[in-house]
Amino acid sequence: MEIIKCELRDGVMSIPESKLKQIVHELAAGRLIVYPTETVYGLGCDPFDETAVKRIFMAKRRPFDMAMSIMVKDLRMMEEVGMLDERARLLVRRFMPGPLTIIVPKKPNVPDILTASTNEIGLRIPDNPVAMKLIEEFGPLVTTSANVHSHGNPRTCQEAVADLGGSVSIYLDGGPTTYGTPSTIVQLTDSEISLIRPGGLSPETIKAALDE
Repeated sequence: MEIIKCELRDGVMSIPESKLKQIVHELAAGRLIVYPTETVYGLGCDPFDETAVKRIFMAKRRPFDMAMSIMVKDLRMMEEVGMLDERARLLVRRFMPGPLTIIVPKKPNVPDILTASTNEIGLRIPDNPVAMKLIEEFGPLVTTSANVHSHGNPRTCQEAVADLGGSVSIYLDGGPTTYGTPSTIVQLTDSEISLIRPGGLSPETIKAALDE
């Protein structure tokens, strides 16, 4: 277990350049990383590595019937793992990067263990330079709160360390998160949009954008 302090570079929080290769190596080896987002600290791994995904469930003591999400850097990468209609693309353009996760039909390359054997996947673009740098260097990442299941959401790296300890390979400390609450999750079906979890973005704001 290693804690890496992120550093300010030109006024933006960033991962030390000397550590990037090590972090990518750990992710490629199927190990777990904790990183800051604008909402809460996240726990991530390679979403296409089923053994790594299983490690997240075990580290969190999370039931295997509770799906997890994927974070990406842009709409193009999002469409590599999910199938988006025009409403989904509108929400991405309007609210992402930001505290919103959309549930859409998944592509066949997304492992069933990640989606609890459903045909849907939650997707989001984080509004945090450290999280975005991870994605740019490695690719799509699993995103779930960096805590033991049912424990409080971690706003700081120290809270994540206290909960997950040595089950995580590298912790990236980027200071306190902005929101301190998870992302809002919405599900898009053929006929409606459903609120799955309240969070940093109000349902009224989302609905208003779709109704414009």
